[in-house]
Amino acid sequence: MTTTPGIFTPRNRSELLDRQLSVLSIVCRTLTRSLDLNASLAELLKVLHVEGGMKHGLVALMDPELGELCVSAVHSGSEMVQQAKNAVRYRRGEGIIGSILQSGNPVVLPKLASEPKFLDRLALYDWEAPFVGVPLKDQSGEVIGVLSAQPTSEREEFLADESRFMEMVANLIVQAVRLLSQVQTQQRNLADERDELRRTVRAKFGFENLMVGHTTPMKMVFDQIRRVAKWDTTVLIRGESGTGKELVACAIHYNSPKAHNSFVRLNCAALPENLLESELFGHEKGAFTGAVKMRQGRFEQADGGTLFLDEIGEISPLFQAKLLRVLQEGEFERVGGNRTIKVNVRIVAATNRDLEREVREGNFREDLYYRLNIMPINLPPLRERSADIPELCNFLLDKLSQHQGRKLSLTDAAVRVLMGYGWPGNVRELENVLERAAIMAEDGVIEPSTLSLQGLDMKRPAAPVAPPVSAPGGGYAPEAGRPLDDPDMDERERVIAALEQAGWVQAKAARLLNMTPRQIAYRIQTMNIDVKKI
Repeated sequence: MTTTPGIFTPRNRSELLDRQLSVLSIVCRTLTRSLDLNASLAELLKVLHVEGGMKHGLVALMDPELGELCVSAVHSGSEMVQQAKNAVRYRRGEGIIGSILQSGNPVVLPKLASEPKFLDRLALYDWEAPFVGVPLKDQSGEVIGVLSAQPTSEREEFLADESRFMEMVANLIVQAVRLLSQVQTQQRNLADERDELRRTVRAKFGFENLMVGHTTPMKMVFDQIRRVAKWDTTVLIRGESGTGKELVACAIHYNSPKAHNSFVRLNCAALPENLLESELFGHEKGAFTGAVKMRQGRFEQADGGTLFLDEIGEISPLFQAKLLRVLQEGEFERVGGNRTIKVNVRIVAATNRDLEREVREGNFREDLYYRLNIMPINLPPLRERSADIPELCNFLLDKLSQHQGRKLSLTDAAVRVLMGYGWPGNVRELENVLERAAIMAEDGVIEPSTLSLQGLDMKRPAAPVAPPVSAPGGGYAPEAGRPLDDPDMDERERVIAALEQAGWVQAKAARLLNMTPRQIAYRIQTMNIDVKKI
């Protein structure tokens, strides 16, 4: 009997069985070490060669599309054999490997040269050595591959034990193939789901679905969003409540190079200062009562992505100094910690406050103001773009129709009523009004009688409106309004009409009425005219 240095060669059957049991344990660990099946099989064949005395190992797996066995792994010191294995295939009944595939039975040969079917396509095997080949069978009994090797021991009495050992190894390979196949399927499904979600999110927050409007102020906003989305510049979104500041922040993120990373939101007005620091920077275990474990803050969660800080004007001057350092240096420490953490986060902030006045009054740090106000985007209130209301109504009604599972429509008279309202709550209020009206409209047709507008006297509208006319691109154009010299108007109505024609700019309305700004301001106050509700 010849022996190969460094390769296990049994002296008796007991030693062989003990060694096989030990090798099976190593094989189990090898097959569960990696998700790369071919790499795991190559390592397995190496273990069989060195530890189990089974040289020239080969694993061939069925290709369902070709209906043939393809060599997945071989153990050989020859680089040419490793390269040639990718081109070697076996059809059913072709050679020894193909015969095992066809019959589903093991093949055990005391001497490989005695088998006339042997093809030796890989020029790998020792013709004078024994050969053991076993099928890989799945749970249904179907052959999905073949495992073969040549025992280093030439004693025929060991061949039955070698064959049983190879069958046990084959069962472990089948289990590994099945589990890895399931993992790969799940990974493909997750990747497909991720890609679908990304497409859905990008479609939802695409510029065409962000906000509706064809007026000049909205076109300017859309252009600013397109330009700034490409860069990591800090953005300050300004506008009244309900104008869509968070939608703009989403659009900037999901149309930017950081779209595949996190978009993290935080309303700075919703938390007291002590909790705000922990929420933004995180805390270490034991930093304060209740801190039972370490917690990452929003900055860490948004690392590589975008952090949206809503209501940024509400934070205290003390906390503004802490926030300024993160914006300038990109680093901070968790509450109760001393390790400096560096992050790469794009900041998008939003506020409805007059930050310039807050700076003058000492409520907002000037250096933080300049740090945030790099790229300001000002969202116009709905009352300044009433021409967009019909288009907005159609867009919002489409969403409501999908939610309620029925067709909803708006009459021209209802559109005129909505265009004559001041919308203090802006688009958010419009959406709420339409949803409330849709509930009250049994037949799905929203009329003036189904509208409920707080602050609007339905019996006497602020200004009579003319029938809407088609506007370029669809929807309706704004009404012209009543003439200021209409003898049927009282003074209050005349002031309101002038304000409407002036776009609610008091100085301009004063010129239309031949008044001074002080005079019209006095009338607005004494006549109880709320410019936000008319």
